Amino acid sequence: MKHSATFSDLATGPQARAVWPLPDPALTYFPDVRFAQSGRDLTAGAAPTPQGAAMVDDEPHIPVLLDRCVELLGPALTRIGSDGTGATLVDATLGAGGHAERFLTEFAALRLIGLDRDPDALLLAGERLAPFTDRVTLVHTRYDGMAAVIGDAVGDRGVDGILFDLGVSSMQLDRPERGFSYSTDAPLDMRMDSEADLTAADILNTFDEKALTRLLREFGEERFAGRIARHIVRRRAVTPFSRTGELVELLYQAIPAPARRTGGHPAKRTFQALRIAVNAELESLREAVPAAMAALRPGGRIVVMAYQSLEDRIVKTEFAAATASRTPPGLPVELPGYEPEFVTLTRGAERAGSDETERNPRSAPVRLRALQRVGGKQER
Repeated sequence: MKHSATFSDLATGPQARAVWPLPDPALTYFPDVRFAQSGRDLTAGAAPTPQGAAMVDDEPHIPVLLDRCVELLGPALTRIGSDGTGATLVDATLGAGGHAERFLTEFAALRLIGLDRDPDALLLAGERLAPFTDRVTLVHTRYDGMAAVIGDAVGDRGVDGILFDLGVSSMQLDRPERGFSYSTDAPLDMRMDSEADLTAADILNTFDEKALTRLLREFGEERFAGRIARHIVRRRAVTPFSRTGELVELLYQAIPAPARRTGGHPAKRTFQALRIAVNAELESLREAVPAAMAALRPGGRIVVMAYQSLEDRIVKTEFAAATASRTPPGLPVELPGYEPEFVTLTRGAERAGSDETERNPRSAPVRLRALQRVGGKQER
C-alpha cells in the first residue's frame, strides 16, 4: 500500500481528565467530568458490531448510507468489467476506511485513492485496507488538494468515481483528547490534522470580539453569537481558555436558560463553528467540489454526504450550476456545446431511512447528493 508519508502510531495517551469541578448546571449536560476518567464505558453490555463497521477504541464506527453509495457509484466503476477493471475511485474523506473497504471488496479489480488530512485516520485505514494493498494509494492531504493527487496517480485520464463523507469523523469525536466533543473535558484542540498550527484555544484566546461574533454567527448559525463573544473576551482576560470544559461552562453562563432547554446541547453550535474555523472546512469544500467534478471522466460519478446546512448549501449550489444549461437565456433551442455538463442522480438531497438511523444515530442528519458527468452511459 502506498502512502505519501510515514505516519506515527495512534495516540494512546491518558484519558482526558477534569482538572477542576464544573458547576452543577453544566454537569447536567457534561456528566463525564464528575469522574477522574472521561469517555464511555463500552465494555459492559456492548452490542455486537454491525457488518461493515470498524472498531476504534472498542466502539463500532458504521459507514453511513453504505449500500446507497455502492448503488450510485457502481455503474461508473463497472463500465469495462463488473469487477471494476480499469476503474479508479477517490475516497476524498477516508476516515476509518469503512466505505473504501466495501468498494474494494465489492469490485475486485478496482483501484482506490484514499485522502485524509488526519494522520491517525490514515494509519487506521491503512491497517484495515491491508488485504488490498496492491490496489490502494493513501495520501495525507486535505480534499482540496485532490487535483494534484489525481494528476500524479492517473495523469489527465481522470477518475470514475469520487466520494465525500464530510464533517468530523466518528473516530475523532470518540477520542476525547482531540477536543471535538462537548461531552467530555479535554484540551481545546479540534485539529483534524494534528500537524496544523491553529487550534480552537488559539481562536478563543486571540480573536477579537467582532471576529468571534462573526465566526459563531456564520459557521455555527448561533443566534447568541454576540453575547457569547462578549463572555469569551471577558473571561479570557482573567484566564486563557485551554479545555473544552471551560468553554462549556461559559456557554451555560452566556446562553439564556430558556434557550438552553431547546434545540439540543447548547454548546453544539459554538463547537461546530470552532471546528469549521480551525480546519478551514468550508473554504476547502468550495475548492474541492469543482475540482472533483473536473477530475471525472465522461460517465463518472460523484457522491457527497453532508451533515450540516452550511456544507450542504455549498454542495447544492455547485451541483445546481453543473446541471444547468449554459445556453444564454431566451434562446428557443439548446446551443450545441452549451448543454449541462452533469445530470443529477438524486431527487434533491436523500436522507437515511429509519432503519439506518436506528442502527447508526450519526446518520440522522446526512444529506446525500449525486451527479454523473455527461458523456457516458447514464444508469440510475
